[in-house]
Amino acid sequence: MNKSYNSEPKCGAEDVSEEDMELINSYSRKKLKAEDVFVFSAVLCDNEIDRDFERFSVESLKTLAELFKGKTAIKNHSMNSEDQSARTFKTQLVTDESKKNSLGEPYVYLKAYSYIPRIKKYESLIEEIESGIKKEVSVSCSVGKSICSICGADLRQSACHHKKGKSYKGKLCYLELNDPLDAYEWSFVAVPAQKNAGVIKNFKDKEENTVAQDAVKSIKELDSEIILSREDVKALRDYIVSVETQAQDGREYRKALETETVKLFALTSPEISNDCTKSICKSLSTKDLKELNGALKEKNRELSAPQLVKAKQQSENSLNSQFRF
Repeated sequence: MNKSYNSEPKCGAEDVSEEDMELINSYSRKKLKAEDVFVFSAVLCDNEIDRDFERFSVESLKTLAELFKGKTAIKNHSMNSEDQSARTFKTQLVTDESKKNSLGEPYVYLKAYSYIPRIKKYESLIEEIESGIKKEVSVSCSVGKSICSICGADLRQSACHHKKGKSYKGKLCYLELNDPLDAYEWSFVAVPAQKNAGVIKNFKDKEENTVAQDAVKSIKELDSEIILSREDVKALRDYIVSVETQAQDGREYRKALETETVKLFALTSPEISNDCTKSICKSLSTKDLKELNGALKEKNRELSAPQLVKAKQQSENSLNSQFRF
């Protein structure tokens, strides 16, 4: 799901300190000057409960502050290198003592400082940032723990029966996102999914469909309801589509295998009716059917070409055998 924020532009070469330039040049292969770069800042994420009833803990924000250093900014979470737009050279965890989040805690947010080279390719992007067109941003990261605020269960490991957004004895149920594992990138987005809030929280491991497989496992183990985020539902949907495609391929393969095996029965054992052989094939597992198919193919080879060759050899041996040495 998306969790988006309004960026806070900080523009102009005069605002770039020598310390900032040292950090910027640590990511550049050539030495850049202040006039060579456009520097701006953006709020990436905070400790507020979002509309999906999830939030980052302050400890998670501290970890993300380190993980986002050096990460690239792209457009619409595109994986195309042509859509790379900026690079983060510094992050800052900010506590706004004058503002509280919905839990009554001091409002804390993660701020990223990034630079864009002042070259022709990025002139329009810089103009869009300065004019306020490009303001909304969205981050992509992964976390190791997703903790239920009611019972403390980690939904990455097991399911619980509490539903996000519901209150239990006056306490709101939400998921606290802890133990960030990686920060991938942050993006300029055209339309944020939420007002002043949002984040793409990617819970996939290295192997594809891990989220979906975890959900399927939970469904198999529990008779009661489980909690799935939008991202989980999307992953589960994609997984189901993939499994349905594989299942259709399997059904077509099985049908072709049964048809071929019935034909082999007709060639090798014509005394057995087709109805009987069809019934035999349908009753077998695919593994056993493949084994039977292979055995019938071998029997058919012995009954066809090898027998003709043998008969020919016998005929040749009997013809004028008295004159052969």
